[in-house]
Amino acid sequence: MDDLAQELGISKKTLYAYFPGKFDLLEAVLADNDFPATLRKLLAGTQRELNEIKPPFVRDMRQKAPDIFQLVERRRAALIQRYMGKFFVDGQRLGMVRKDVPAKLIIEILLATVQSIMNPAKMEELGMMPKEGYTGILKVVLDGALTAKGRKA
Repeated sequence: MDDLAQELGISKKTLYAYFPGKFDLLEAVLADNDFPATLRKLLAGTQRELNEIKPPFVRDMRQKAPDIFQLVERRRAALIQRYMGKFFVDGQRLGMVRKDVPAKLIIEILLATVQSIMNPAKMEELGMMPKEGYTGILKVVLDGALTAKGRKA
């Protein structure tokens, strides 16, 4: 929110007057019916957030505060289901996401992949930073989910 307020040239207080939190802002962005623009915005925002997450922090949190780590995992899953689910359903409606694969199944594939790969041990084993792992997962899932029209846009 700090970065966005600064980029827009407004105070955080003004930004929070319109969007009480990050997720309210994300919901407003995803409510936009321009599927390709929404996809680009969603991916760009995710990349910015992942740049700030460093593997030692996640590893320490998982080892020293497993309850908090599990809370983060559950929250991540809920956010993926809530926002990406709507995103894929809207994409199907617009012909940008394949209709022969249920949106719920696409979300479950995304969730399972993120949960099995986006953890400190696996990231270390793969020699990747979280940003690289998440980008790779999205590329594979979106490549399989998007129609030719969706890939072009």
